[in-house]
Amino acid sequence: MTSKPNQSANELVPVGTPIDLDNCAREPIHIPGSIQPRGVLAVLREPDFEVRSVSANVSKLLGKEVDAVLGRPLSTLIGAEPAAQIQQAALTFGDLRQRNPLECAIDVAGQSRVFDAILHREPDGTLLVELEIAYGERPFSFPNTYLAVRSSVEELNRASTLTELYDTAARAVRQLTGFDRVMVYRYDEQYNGEVVAEAKREDLNSFLGLHYPSTDIPVQARKLYERNWIRLISDVDYAPVPILPAVDPGSGTPLDLTYATLRSVSPIHVEYLQNMGVHASMSISLLRQGRLWGLIACHHYAGPHLPPFGTRAAAEFLGSTLSLRLVDRFEDDKLQKRLETQAVLAKLIAAVLDDSRPLTSALLGAPDLLDLVPADSMVVKLQDETRVRGPVPPPEVVSAVAAWALDTGDEIAGVDSLSDGLPHIDLDPQIAAGALALNLPDGQYAIWFRREALRSVDWGGDPHNKAIAVTEGNETRLSPRKSFERWREEVRGCSEPWTANETEAAEALRHHLVEALYRRTQGALRVAETLQRSLLPLTLPTLSDWQLAAYYEPASGGRVGGDWYDAFELRDGRLVVLLGDVAGHGITAAGTMAQMRNVLRAQLFSGAGPAQALAELNDFCLHLMPKTFATVLAARVDLSSGYVEVGCAGHLIPYLTQPGAAAAQLPVRLSPPVGVRNVTYTPSAFTIEPGQGVTMFSDGLVEHRGESLDGGIARLGRILSGDMVDADPSSIATAMATGGADDDVTIVTLRRA
Repeated sequence: MTSKPNQSANELVPVGTPIDLDNCAREPIHIPGSIQPRGVLAVLREPDFEVRSVSANVSKLLGKEVDAVLGRPLSTLIGAEPAAQIQQAALTFGDLRQRNPLECAIDVAGQSRVFDAILHREPDGTLLVELEIAYGERPFSFPNTYLAVRSSVEELNRASTLTELYDTAARAVRQLTGFDRVMVYRYDEQYNGEVVAEAKREDLNSFLGLHYPSTDIPVQARKLYERNWIRLISDVDYAPVPILPAVDPGSGTPLDLTYATLRSVSPIHVEYLQNMGVHASMSISLLRQGRLWGLIACHHYAGPHLPPFGTRAAAEFLGSTLSLRLVDRFEDDKLQKRLETQAVLAKLIAAVLDDSRPLTSALLGAPDLLDLVPADSMVVKLQDETRVRGPVPPPEVVSAVAAWALDTGDEIAGVDSLSDGLPHIDLDPQIAAGALALNLPDGQYAIWFRREALRSVDWGGDPHNKAIAVTEGNETRLSPRKSFERWREEVRGCSEPWTANETEAAEALRHHLVEALYRRTQGALRVAETLQRSLLPLTLPTLSDWQLAAYYEPASGGRVGGDWYDAFELRDGRLVVLLGDVAGHGITAAGTMAQMRNVLRAQLFSGAGPAQALAELNDFCLHLMPKTFATVLAARVDLSSGYVEVGCAGHLIPYLTQPGAAAAQLPVRLSPPVGVRNVTYTPSAFTIEPGQGVTMFSDGLVEHRGESLDGGIARLGRILSGDMVDADPSSIATAMATGGADDDVTIVTLRRA
């Protein structure tokens, strides 16, 4: 059966709706309202065994008129003795399937004819009785099924590979049932099918290795295969026989024929088989953990073909045995791969636990991440270090892939066709056609890359031409495709897909990496905080007629940054006040801050003015710490006159405050930050009059999410203009709501009495 892939089997069309390719994916195939004509279907209600519905061919096969049996006891339909036989079985056994078929001799127009009675009980008490004419030889009954296939089961048990399992099953089912062609048909994750084994008449062309699109069997058909494991169409040219009445008299709903062997099939599927030249068809479900894994598909070309029920039961038994063996083989292979992966993962975890080694070195040692998840190359970015293994894409492509993986919102993101996820990026498929990425905290990641794996897929007909238009009278309708000739498609731009075992291994590794990053980060933060606090003044100078105070608050989560402040008196009695902010966080920022602090102290103590000291600091950083970038504010205050000399290297301008007046930014000239070449630091000067004060601060005080920097600076000015004009730094920080700050917050206030 073919269908359009965008339709849902959960939205079934009403019973009786004409079916074509536009709606066949929503066809209610479990309630077709008709059966195949090789037998009679009677619907009974226990315990009175009264005939509620019956198929319209009852007169042809049993010599009874529909009106004569509806509402009458079962004996009216088939005679007293067969009716008693069926009633006894129904009353005695809970699972009627194990007793099927009951062999019944029914009088038809004065002649005794043998029928197979197949019973099925619905949960609501409805009893389905299917009466199939017992054609041909009857080699065995259901209890002897195992004996009929014993040698085949033993051969399945001896098979050591999946190919042997497939081939053995195909040969056994064909020998048992007599179909012209028997195929083992395996699904992938998207339910595209592949013929993996075949037993056939010698004159038939081979279907082995052909693929068929998932739309050949819609969702609701697959669900039906998962519930009823065998389905027979003994003659694809049959005329459906309606069930009378069409709905259950008690419930008013159509009769559910999910488990009926005579269930009529979709007209689209019949046409599909006819286009293949098939005259009879049978399928046996192959399941893994209750999910449809594949089919044993049987085709007959010479004409109608009707294997007896016992033969079909034996074939179903073979299918169940093959399913079990496939699961065993699958689980064995999966377990072996998992054990090998676990061994590599254990060694990697042990390396990650060694905090003396950088994480990138631990992950790209021996074994490395390519031993855990096979790939052609990979990139690891951890703790400010990036390392690669193998030929990786250019940095801008790696960054784009990392951004794409992060945008998925998943902890791990994998794709075997990067060109689909990143259509605007220039990708070289010989380096990276597929990727598997671990999203780690703070923009860190590990990405495996696989190159293009060119492969050919042989389809049974063009999968992109699933339907053709045909004309019937004045109307044109869709029809299933008519060509099933081998059609080869070249698959490009795709890597080998990432297996479940590989993604599980990557996921397990990510869990341990996150723990290691947290552990190492916490240790580094403790060191950084200890270093930074050791460099901040333990006490501030005690001044006559002046008030000097400071406040420091690290960023939320303990992410120590590069803020620092300093205050000390020179030999001539002048006061030096410093406030700086080094870009970055952690030990690196704290170490840079320590060196800058000491250089500035030395320059200012030796007599250099603030602007000159900043120039010397900039030369020092450019020569010995070329990656440094920092803002610094340096002030030298004459405590007797209030005269202040200032140098400002890209730092935020302080506020001048005084009671009864609005706070105003000081007349300080702004120069570039430290770390910029060929710059000049311009000095500024002003006087702090009695009653006035200066508030110096870092950007962490005024820069918050959802608020612009200018907005934060203006809000600070309003706070310093009101009742808090003489507030201490901690009160200012509270008023600015710095709890949970994204960056360090530093405030230094100096007020003249």
